[in-house]
Amino acid sequence: MDLQVAGKRVVVTGGSKGIGLAIAEAFLNEGASVTLVSRDAGRLSEAAKSLPGRVDTVAADLSLPADREKVAASHGDADVLVNNAGAIPGGGLFDIDMARWEQAWALKVMGYIHMTQLFLARMKERGDGTIVNIIGMAGRQPRWDYICGGTGNAALGAFTSAVGGRSPEWGVRVFGIHPAATRTDRIMTLSKTRAKNELGDESRWQEMLGKLPFDRVAEPSEIAALAVMLTSPKVAYVSGTVLDVDGGAQFR
Repeated sequence: MDLQVAGKRVVVTGGSKGIGLAIAEAFLNEGASVTLVSRDAGRLSEAAKSLPGRVDTVAADLSLPADREKVAASHGDADVLVNNAGAIPGGGLFDIDMARWEQAWALKVMGYIHMTQLFLARMKERGDGTIVNIIGMAGRQPRWDYICGGTGNAALGAFTSAVGGRSPEWGVRVFGIHPAATRTDRIMTLSKTRAKNELGDESRWQEMLGKLPFDRVAEPSEIAALAVMLTSPKVAYVSGTVLDVDGGAQFR
């Protein structure tokens, strides 16, 4: 199937590794051009070298309003924005001080909100565009031991639905994806934190994943394939929703 995304200009935040990098590769394989955004210029350069097709990079700290505005000023004419940057720590309410909590939300929660505001304004002007928010299943299934992330994800889910409910009036689609545990460095880091807090031994991190659907975590390429497919004009009636990708685990 031709997804009709060839030639589209795509901005992927948090694009130097994990799900973001997989999304960039998936768009490139469909003929789109991609701009990767991340804090680490060196990691961005290495990521760009690993990808096929036309790749631009922008080193920016999206926890800072000025850097978000810089990205929007230089790439605000993108056809697709994928909000994916985030580094929210694991732990319970008493494990995360307010400075760390606010720092984490500055990148993912306020970062997604501000980037959406900036890019949506440009998309609204021209009457076309798509914004994809990669959020996370903790927003649907909040837990004490990931309270900062679960609360932030829940807020972003509500934000995505509210914006995506109105944006079709301007010819723009906004939707989200809630990945469950996905094979990235981040899932290992979070699982080690849980294992240390609950078992006193971070080396037992795999025990924190429990019994998984299909006996495995999700692959970044699976999240990426869904993101690209849903930006296609062939599924242009999708807006305002946040799709759960958890292998049915929430219903077990």
